[in-house]
Amino acid sequence: MKKFINILSATILIVLLNSCTSAGVIPSEKVANLLQSGEFTFMAQKANPTNYDVVNVMNSLPTSSSSRMLELDYGYTIQLKKSDLAVELPYFGRMYNPSYDTSKNSYRFTSKDFSLSEQPGKKGSTVYTIITKDQPNIRRIIMEVFKNGKSYVSIDSNDRATISYDGYIMENIASKK
Repeated sequence: MKKFINILSATILIVLLNSCTSAGVIPSEKVANLLQSGEFTFMAQKANPTNYDVVNVMNSLPTSSSSRMLELDYGYTIQLKKSDLAVELPYFGRMYNPSYDTSKNSYRFTSKDFSLSEQPGKKGSTVYTIITKDQPNIRRIIMEVFKNGKSYVSIDSNDRATISYDGYIMENIASKK
């Protein structure tokens, strides 16, 4: 009887964990349509700072885990359109030229002059490299989009340490004007 209860509880645990991991996956046909149109929004779910000073400070907080990943609230995005690129992402890391204006310490900008290159990645993913020409501190943005809609973004800057984000892509939301 004890063996039966152990097997039953293990089965229930596996089913629950499996149902949690598949949440947020969109059909591959919709992902292909979004990538083909060239207009989509990256929604960030986690930030991964690479600077170990930031990681050590995060680990010293009493309620933190020993992970480098930071869970983000809903609404931090990169919106890619044919004519412009809008970035609204938080930044956690070392800044070499910080500003007293706190609105300039995160990634919040709109670029109308940028180049976009697309190439196939590993395991069927698509890798976008975005180089902004009107943002002097941003070197490049690398976005890798997988078949299930999950995405990985890395931002290289001239004035701060590299940071990456995990999230997913979705359709652009029409602006209300």
